[in-house]
Amino acid sequence: MDKILEKVPFGEKVGYSLGDAAANLVFQMMMIYQLKFYTDVFGLEGAVAGTVLLIARIVDAFVDPAVGILSDKTQSKWGKFKPWVIWTALPFMVFYVLAFYNPGIEEKGLVALYAGISYVLLMSLYSFNNTPYSSLGGVMTADIKERTSITSIRFVAATIAQFVVQGLTLPLVHKFGRGSGADEAQGWLTTITIFAVVGFVFLIVAGFSAKERIAPPASQKMDIRNDLKGLFSDVSWRSMFILTLFVFITLAMWGSAMCYYFQHYVDPQALGAFLEKLGLVKTEDAVLGVGMQVLDSFNLLATKAADGTISPTESYSIGLSVFNMVGAIIQLIGVVTLSEFLANKYGKKSTFIVCLALTALFTAAFIIPDKDDIGFIFTLGILKSLAYAPTVPLLWAMIADVADHMEYVNHRRATGLCFSGVVFALKAGLGVGAAIAGVILSAFGYVNVVDVEQSAASLMGIRLASSVVPGICFGIGVLALFYYPISKALNEKMQAELARRRANEQD
Repeated sequence: MDKILEKVPFGEKVGYSLGDAAANLVFQMMMIYQLKFYTDVFGLEGAVAGTVLLIARIVDAFVDPAVGILSDKTQSKWGKFKPWVIWTALPFMVFYVLAFYNPGIEEKGLVALYAGISYVLLMSLYSFNNTPYSSLGGVMTADIKERTSITSIRFVAATIAQFVVQGLTLPLVHKFGRGSGADEAQGWLTTITIFAVVGFVFLIVAGFSAKERIAPPASQKMDIRNDLKGLFSDVSWRSMFILTLFVFITLAMWGSAMCYYFQHYVDPQALGAFLEKLGLVKTEDAVLGVGMQVLDSFNLLATKAADGTISPTESYSIGLSVFNMVGAIIQLIGVVTLSEFLANKYGKKSTFIVCLALTALFTAAFIIPDKDDIGFIFTLGILKSLAYAPTVPLLWAMIADVADHMEYVNHRRATGLCFSGVVFALKAGLGVGAAIAGVILSAFGYVNVVDVEQSAASLMGIRLASSVVPGICFGIGVLALFYYPISKALNEKMQAELARRRANEQD
């Protein structure tokens, strides 16, 4: 049996998947909490914080293609991509910690400068690690179903990391920070350091687990000019670039805005009452069982005071965490039960179009709930997560198909360059989405002072950034998919032809 079509061992798939768990310990934090950290811990204006996030994209425009070219040129006994995953693991996680470290600078211009430098360095290391990691998934096998299986397991791990970051970050920050003010910065630093240590271990395991099985044609010589020409002329790559850009603009904008949505728009007393119905509220003198003690150790139990009230800070922190954890669980179930099944039956493209369109609809609907309609808010979150779940592993499987399509058309393979362009789109979306959220907050008058009541205009800006605007961006992603040419039938034809070519090269 051709080694590029052989079954990939389950242990190898799991080991490889830990790399995406590590990446998501970073990515989810940046997507959900980076803007909030800049405005509420660093004290930057929303527009200034957004500008910091955008500046890094200029650097990325040079770094990402360079990473793709360098990884494609790499020759080692371990392969082209594995060494990069291993070598960059430590600096990647060090800069992760520094990006969430508050140096205690008072002058806001210097704070913005520190934020910009640390963020640029983190994003650069993200490229040097994640582009080769993603490319590695494209050369582990040429089997279409095995690729979908690899990405499905990969995104199970990613979704678990999402569950941890989105669900436990605020409670852990509160726990380690022992409240607000100066201690809050310490809470962030301790929490991020824990995530960084785990991420480093996961990346090392991933780097040593995966095996590269697909190599460029033996006769292929390095030709950057032709590879770039082939990249930009390939309609499948252009479609995936636009899709990735707008999907991650949306995820970053919505994820950032929901922090403000829960803190300032959602009624804290209604949210506290909802948490009490879920059994996540204790009295000050309560004797807790083992399970409740575990929850309490992660600060996932709110405390009801003697007067029957719950702290708005606890309502926000625990309420948002539960909302995110429920979404992550639903997404995990959807990834496991729906993604591979729907992709194999209807094809990746058709599945992605339908599911992303539904996701856009449910996202835009967040403009509807009243501030005390907590059940409706959670229901929309569940529907959105379920609709989006099947698309999660498909994105990277489709990009691997794009690398095959470029080889099919041009008789040249440039996996690293192909993935680097899409990773740039991902990071650009991450920065642009958070920047748009920051600009909307500033334009509608958001005040980044603790315990200050936001104006009606500010609340409307928060709601728009959490619903209609990201819903429209998801819609643009749906339109991009209609130009993606790789149907299920074309993919099967393409793989058969590439297998024939590789067999001839081996003869």
